[in-house]
Amino acid sequence: MPRIPLLPEHPADPQAAALFDEVRQARGPDFEMPHLYRVLATAPAMFRGWLDFAWPLRQNAQTPRPLRELLILRGAQISGTAYEWAHHVPMALEAGVSDAQIDALAHWQTSDLFDEAQRAALQLAEEVTRGPAASHATLMQLKHCGFDDAAVVELVLTASFYVCVGRFLQSMDIELEPGYDAPLSRMTALPAP
Repeated sequence: MPRIPLLPEHPADPQAAALFDEVRQARGPDFEMPHLYRVLATAPAMFRGWLDFAWPLRQNAQTPRPLRELLILRGAQISGTAYEWAHHVPMALEAGVSDAQIDALAHWQTSDLFDEAQRAALQLAEEVTRGPAASHATLMQLKHCGFDDAAVVELVLTASFYVCVGRFLQSMDIELEPGYDAPLSRMTALPAP
C-alpha cells in the first residue's frame, strides 16, 4: 500500500487532471496512469517538474536509447527498485537491448555481451547508484569511447535522475501495477559491492 494514496485515473483536482490529460495526449487516450504518476500528481507542481525533466531525458537525449536503458536497469538492479526494473525491461527490449544482455546485467563485468561503451555506462551506473559520485576514471572512459561532453552530461544526469526515481518509489512504497510482474524474475541477485 503506497504511503500516499493513489489519485484516481480522473482526479477531481483540475491541475492534476490537466497533467493526466497531457500524458494521455502523448501516450494515447487509453493509457492507464502508472501508480508513480498517480502519487506524483498529488503535488501537481512537482509532477509538472518531473514530466519536464524526465521526458526529455527519455525522448530528447542524443546518447543511444539502448545504452541509457542498460544504465537505468543496472541502477534499478543495484538499488533493488523492482518498480523501476519492471517498467524499464519492456522499454529496454523495445529499444533493442537483448534478452541475454538483461539477464547478464548482474554480472556484466565478466560477460562478453557488452561492448566498451556499454561497459563504461554500466560502470557509471554502478558508481552513481552506490554513491557518492562517478569517478574521474569512468568519465574519462566514456570520453575514450567517443562520448563528447554533452553526452557525458546526459549519461551522468540519467544515472543520477534514476537514483532519485528509485529513492522516491521506495520512500513512497509505490506498488507495481498488475501485469508488470513478469520482468521481476529477471532481477537477479546482486554481487557484493
